[in-house]
Amino acid sequence: MTTLLAFIGRLLIALLFIVSGANKLMDISGTDTMIRAAGLPGGLALLVGLFEVAAGLALVFGVATRLTAVILAGFCLVTAFFFHNNFTDPMQAAMLLKNLAIAGGLFALTALDNVRWSYDAMRARRRAEVAELRAEAKAHDAEVRAARAEGAAEAAHAVPVETVHGDTVVADGGTLVRKRRWL
Repeated sequence: MTTLLAFIGRLLIALLFIVSGANKLMDISGTDTMIRAAGLPGGLALLVGLFEVAAGLALVFGVATRLTAVILAGFCLVTAFFFHNNFTDPMQAAMLLKNLAIAGGLFALTALDNVRWSYDAMRARRRAEVAELRAEAKAHDAEVRAARAEGAAEAAHAVPVETVHGDTVVADGGTLVRKRRWL
C-alpha cells in the first residue's frame, strides 16, 4: 500500500508541474511579463515552461526521480523567494506556504527508498539481477578451477598402477605381493 501511495503522490506532484509548465508555454508573453515584474531578466518564459513540463514528465516516468525532485524543490524555493516575498499580502503568504509545502513533498519524495513503477526502480532491479548472475558465474568458475586443481594434484601424487597376474600382484616397483582372498 505504501508503494501505491508513493506512486500516486509522485504522479500528483508531477501533474502540478506539467500543467503549470503547459500554461506557461501557452501564454509565453504573459509569463515573460510576470518574470520581468519580479526583477528577473526577460526571455526565460519558454525555458521555465519547458523545464516544468520536462521535469514533471521525468517524475511521471521515474527517470532520475531523486535528482529531479531535488531540482524541482530548489526551483520551488527560488520561486517562493522571488515571486512570493510580500508577506503582508495574505495571497502571497498563501502562495509562499504552497511553494514551501511542494518543496517539502519533493524532499520527502527524494527520501523514499521504494519508488516503484519507475525507470529508476526497473534499472535498479536489473542491476541487482546482473550482479547476482555475475556472482553465480564467478562461483561456478571458482568451482571449476578448484576441481581442475584437485585433479592436477591427484595426478601429480598418483600411486603407481598395479597389475594382477593370477594370485600375485606385480606393482610398478617390481615387488610381488600375494593377492588377498576374502572368501
